[in-house]
Amino acid sequence: MKRTLVNETLLKIGEEVKLYGWVDTKRDHGKITFVDLRDFTGKIQCVGQDKMSELTTESVVEVMGIVRKRPQNLINPNIDTGTIEVEVGSYKLLNKCGELPIPVDSTGYEIKEELRFKYRYLDLRRERMQKIIRLRSKFIEGIRKSLFKKDFVEVETPILTKSTREGARDFIVPSRHFPGKFYALPQSPQQYKQLLMTAGFERYFQIAKCVRDEDTRSDRGYEFTQLDLEMSFVSEEDVMHVVEEAVVSAVESLSAKIKSKKFQVFSYKEALEKYGSEKFDLRTDKEKEDGVLAFVWVNRFPFFKKVDVKDAAEVEDSKSGYTFTHNPFSRPIDEHLPWHLKGEHIEEILTTQYDLVCNGYEVGGGSLRAYTEDVLRSTYKIMGYSEGEILGSVGHMFEAFKLGTPPHGGIALGLDRLVMLASNEESLKETIAFPMTGNGKTSVMDAPSDVDPKLLSELGLSISS
Repeated sequence: MKRTLVNETLLKIGEEVKLYGWVDTKRDHGKITFVDLRDFTGKIQCVGQDKMSELTTESVVEVMGIVRKRPQNLINPNIDTGTIEVEVGSYKLLNKCGELPIPVDSTGYEIKEELRFKYRYLDLRRERMQKIIRLRSKFIEGIRKSLFKKDFVEVETPILTKSTREGARDFIVPSRHFPGKFYALPQSPQQYKQLLMTAGFERYFQIAKCVRDEDTRSDRGYEFTQLDLEMSFVSEEDVMHVVEEAVVSAVESLSAKIKSKKFQVFSYKEALEKYGSEKFDLRTDKEKEDGVLAFVWVNRFPFFKKVDVKDAAEVEDSKSGYTFTHNPFSRPIDEHLPWHLKGEHIEEILTTQYDLVCNGYEVGGGSLRAYTEDVLRSTYKIMGYSEGEILGSVGHMFEAFKLGTPPHGGIALGLDRLVMLASNEESLKETIAFPMTGNGKTSVMDAPSDVDPKLLSELGLSISS
């Protein structure tokens, strides 16, 4: 007999069905045992006469029985299948669940993070987590649908790449075939997506996994996922329009509330003058209570800033005391291009950067890009890099710029953060299937961990105390 999903049982009253799932709850009443069976579509009550008393919660079972209507006084309004139940004819225990190391019938907030992540496969069984991960999938589906309608091409870019200066420390990977040399894991697909514009794709996107070796916090970890998007022959307004439509489409697919489908635009200066920050919340108190999402654009940022001596990454990136505010691949606004090329009025140069803010969080950032050699070279010169250092870092980009790279711009949206806001959570970790702990330990698997000394030897590495 073919499997019936729980949400299909409403159409099979009087029929025999075969169900598979987990024992969500069990109630023994002498000769009769009630089991709520759970699969990914819902829950249904199964009634066993002299059956199922030995089952434990969270065990995996197969149940065969007849779908019956419940008596009117026994209807359960709290579940979709509350008007029916399954009269169990036979069942099989497929895998018995032992004593649970963490409960899965609560929200999970009361459990220590380390324990939740150690048993993340159990933690994900709870109803709240199931909803969030499925919401995340639906949100990404909405983004994809919107972009495909606009002739975007989804392209995957490399995970093993070159270490360059992009604003954070790289995670590096040793090469066995090139002893003493290393790959870097991508902080973003920034350079590859610009090269795809050189390649003539014109409209690219990717659901990209990115990795940065920077301090973790509730809204940032070593690994994160972003919607990466790039377009040729566009203005800032063109990129904003595409992003607005994609975000609105995705939010509406979740039946979430959105303050306005047309996002307001504030300059960085206006944002500071009116709200005291470039990350501000447009919602009223009532809208906050109702979980409304309020999006706003902030643009016209300073291109450069003085290095924060307390920020190790900024200190390392700069050799002149100046560093970029967002990324080095932006281009200045047209009016300030002469200053940029001459390295003059550095703190006054504005960039074509635009950030997307939602409910006081930065959820995306992009810009029009440098697409000629002189503009990108000037950025690194302002930061104090020598010609040799510049060529060593982005010389490959210069080669591409000489071979017909069009004007282009794009954006990266933080999907983890967007889903966090859409699901009304306070931590990114609640939106990621297998997140890291606050001190950088992986879920379930014990990493970072020691590796076989033989592997170190093959890589030409040794560990010094």
